[in-house]
Amino acid sequence: MEEVVVSGMRPTGKLHLGHLHGVLTNWADLQARHRCYYFVADWHALTTEYESVADMRESVIEMVIDWLAAGLDPERSTLFLQSEVKQHAELYLLLSMVTPLGWLERNPTYKDAMSQAGGKDLSTYGFLGYPILQTADVVLYRANHVPVGADQVPHLELAREIVRRFNHLFGLKLPEPQALLTGTSKLLGTDGRKMSKSFNNAIYLSDSWPVIEEKVRNMVTDVQRPRRNDPGHPDLCVLFPYHKLHSTPEAVAPIERDCRAATLGCREDKELLLESLRRTLPAYQERRREYEAQRERVWEILREGSARARAVAETTLREIREAVRVN
Repeated sequence: MEEVVVSGMRPTGKLHLGHLHGVLTNWADLQARHRCYYFVADWHALTTEYESVADMRESVIEMVIDWLAAGLDPERSTLFLQSEVKQHAELYLLLSMVTPLGWLERNPTYKDAMSQAGGKDLSTYGFLGYPILQTADVVLYRANHVPVGADQVPHLELAREIVRRFNHLFGLKLPEPQALLTGTSKLLGTDGRKMSKSFNNAIYLSDSWPVIEEKVRNMVTDVQRPRRNDPGHPDLCVLFPYHKLHSTPEAVAPIERDCRAATLGCREDKELLLESLRRTLPAYQERRREYEAQRERVWEILREGSARARAVAETTLREIREAVRVN
């Protein structure tokens, strides 16, 4: 039987190279081997961004354009909008009835986010209970696997515990989703911090070439190499992981060797990276321009995907309603 993969992403607008290598490339690979459901997690966005929803629609379309340009195929994967599949909300409610409060309060992600709220009021039920909504997201499609990084495994274990308890109470046999461990992107932002829109340090997939050139040429590189004739440290340099992902394998080894030997300076290194990006990004950017010019078609892809997702979700929910006796 074909195995099912489910994953979602909050609508953050235009995506950057970190998203491409950390998520999208993996999603595109998975759709060749599994039945995949990839959704825009707009309800999840409300758990932390409920005060700033004015740009939600634009953020959705820009993100999905990046998905399609990165190779997600609506003929092979179901791409949909979470809020268009109301069954997510219904199962979220039913699961919340049996999930112990202590399980949610012990969630390490919850504790970390509360301590780093930065002025946001996250003392809401929606934020506390979002792992239950995440569980509903995957259970509705009887997901066998959820692609996650190692740091998200405890989160998925909570989902498995919720499903296990729900199955035990109501005699169901819903699959407990398994973690599909994925490599995390090693790319840092242009200033050496985590690549993030909030830090203004990201190279976006939609950036024009003049913008990309400016960002690369201004990148922080090896902070332990203050002079041109000092030996470099590729393993500590912000630039080198970009080469591993965009330069040819034949080019990476000489770059590492010459950097360590101080025969390649950071300025020349950046020019080599720009050459690699000129080779690897144009095909993506051309596809993006094509979808950008067909925005209504992108919305249609989401509508069609949401209709397919609703049909699958409703089949699962009918069985659950029968077991819970609320049919």
